[in-house]
Formats: sequence, structure tokens, C-alpha cells
Amino acid sequence: MKDRILVRGGKSLSGSVWVQGAKNSALPVLAACALNGGVSVIENCPGLSDTEAMLDILRYIGCRVTVKANTVTVDSSKLKRWDVPRELMHRLRSSIIILGALLARTGKAEVSGPGGCELGARPIDLHLSGLSSLGVDVRYSDGTIEAVRNGTRGGEVVLALPSVGATENLMLYGTCCREGVTVVNAAREPEICDLGAYLSAAGYAVEGVGSAVVRVARGRGTKRHVVHRIIPDRIVSATWLCAVASAGGEAELINTPADYLASVSGVLSRAGCRIAGTEKGIYVCRKGRLRAPGEVIRTGPFPCFPTDAQPLVSSVLATAAGTTVVEENMFENRFSHLTELCRMGADVKLRGKYAVINGVDCLDGRTVTSHDLRGGAALVVAGLSARGETAVLDMGYIDRGYENIVETLRSLGADVERTEDRAIN
Repeated sequence: MKDRILVRGGKSLSGSVWVQGAKNSALPVLAACALNGGVSVIENCPGLSDTEAMLDILRYIGCRVTVKANTVTVDSSKLKRWDVPRELMHRLRSSIIILGALLARTGKAEVSGPGGCELGARPIDLHLSGLSSLGVDVRYSDGTIEAVRNGTRGGEVVLALPSVGATENLMLYGTCCREGVTVVNAAREPEICDLGAYLSAAGYAVEGVGSAVVRVARGRGTKRHVVHRIIPDRIVSATWLCAVASAGGEAELINTPADYLASVSGVLSRAGCRIAGTEKGIYVCRKGRLRAPGEVIRTGPFPCFPTDAQPLVSSVLATAAGTTVVEENMFENRFSHLTELCRMGADVKLRGKYAVINGVDCLDGRTVTSHDLRGGAALVVAGLSARGETAVLDMGYIDRGYENIVETLRSLGADVERTEDRAIN
């Protein structure tokens, strides 16, 4: 039976919260643990269903994996397989990242396309065309990818779009190349930088992470023992900012750099929140009704406004005075949460990739359904300010990205609980 979250709105938040390690950093770093043929100790690794799925992939291909609290140890010295079954690949959207690691380590790979949230098409053509241009023989048929490495010379790949996943796969593949792989128009997200930090610690030659041109090469010598700490999760940080902005009150986010969140905190600040950096992280305060921020919120690759934070901020601005326009440029189904939000009384008009949000005085608690990870979290955020009780169904999506979301919100004073799913109102 599926679980749900019950949220009883109307309570302001207060306190501090430790921000977990970044899911979108942990997944490629865990995939990279297959490369060095030794032991990698990954600290601050979030305990999520997505990370467990990646660990199951590593176990299947022959890695020894141990987990103690938020520290994961991966011994890849006995890695023996290059194929990953469809049922494992379909458990998460980032599973395709294992492709580059398997090709670099074993010279071949057989995997299927990714699964996870239904956010619309997630084309992997940039991954496959990039590897093909480097001399990899790639066959893609009936959802199955078969790839074989021909040589280890490397080369340059120019991406048509700054795809995070394609950048990561090409970086992982570059670890086996004598002359390295140079990615032009590379993604610049902080998670790319974290993957680069792990690869550097493992002895590979890494240049340019955080810029539009990234180069990864074999390096002088692979280290058989690597210790790496995952960066804080900027989208989880944005969630706690939005929770306070929705419910009112104040909180301090511990273990999150303010510069990760400049675009999100900027919108919330213009809407009326007080947000400031502290020695430990970020302080947020909301008193009184919010107002529309007075600009179009446009999602895009880092450092633009993150698509993962768009549903969260949209939920907050559903009760802000005035009109907000959101332009979603990354995923075609990223507005699925707005239909549920309208059931709670929100006034939203959808026009293709645009959402026009006219702020209402208050939302009303209803039974609503998660259709993806961030959309589900956004409905929980909306419930914090709604009148009455909101039941958010399909907790499985939310569990993909949040450690103990109920316990964290309760520690801040929210009236929330997790129960078995049953039909109400």
C-alpha cells in the first residue's frame, strides 16, 4: 500500500535544519566509483530510494557496497559485469550515467534507457552521439543500448545543449582516454563540479569544471583509495526556503552555501522574504503576505533558475498578491503539479510552456497526488499554508529526493504525518 503525507496548515515554522547531501551529485559520483578498481568512501551520501537504486546497480556489476549512516563504501576491485538489466535501469532517471563508467572500465556496456519521474521525454541522443564521435560503436534498438569502445584516444565533443547527463557521461568516459575528452558547451551545475572533484581525487586529470569547456583525461595514475564528501543539495535547500515562505516564520539552513541558491533566493526576496547568508548557511524569514516578484521566472541551465525549484516556488506564489508568470524551458510535463494546486483553490492558467499564477488569499486542503518528485514536494509546501488538511498521495516520488521530509518539517513546527494511503474528501 502506498504512503501519503498529511499536512495540517496554518502553523508557522521556526528552527534550524541540516541540509542533506545532493542527490544529483551523489548519483554520478556513485557511478564513478566503478572506475578506479579500488575503494571509494563517499561521505554525506543521502539515504534515498534513488541512491539505493544506483547502489543496487553497482552491486549487480560486481562491486562490494557497504552503507553506514550517510557514508557509503564502494569496492570496485571485483567488478565483473558490463550489462545492467532493464528493471534496475528503470528505477531512476539518472541510471544512464553508468554507461560512461562501464565503457571506461570494461570497454563495453549493455544498458537500457532511464526510468524515474514522468517529466516528459528525456532524450539520450546527446549521450550517444557524443560517445559515437569519440569512436564508440553504439547500437540503440528497442530501448536497449549496446556500446563497445574502439581505442582510448579521446577527442572533442561539442554539445548542442549543455546537458548535465551528457556532460557527466562524457567526463566518465574521458577517464580512460590518453588524450582526454574535451566537452564544449558543457553543463556548469555545481553537481558537475562535485563529480570533477571526485575524479580529481581518484587521480584523473580534470580541467574546467564549472565552465563551458571541461576536459577529463586518464591522468598520471589512478588512486585505489578515494575519500569524497558530497556537496549539500541545493534543491532540498530551496524546498526548506519555500516551506518557510509558504507557512511563515523563520529558519536557518545549515550546511548550504548561499551562492548555490542565488536565483531562487532572489525571487523569494523580491516576493517579500528576508534571506541572508550566515556563518553556518542561510537564514530565511517571512512575515506578512507575499507579493508577486514582478518578473517572469524563466527556468534554464545553471546559473539560470533551476527547473527543479520551479514547482516549489510556484506553490509559494499561488498565494502571493498579484500575478506571476512562469516560463518552463526544460521539461514539458513540469507543470503537472499545477492541476493539483488548482484543486486546492489556486488560480492558474496554462499556455504551453507558460503558467500565469494569479495569487489567491488562501488555499484549501484537499487530497492531491504527486506525479513527480519536485511536484510532490511542492504540494506539501502548499499544504503548509492551506486551510484544513491536505493529503499528498504517492509518497514514493518524494522519497526519491528527500531524507525524512516529514521529520524535518515536524522539527520546524509543522503539523505533518506519514500514513498509509486511504481515500478522504
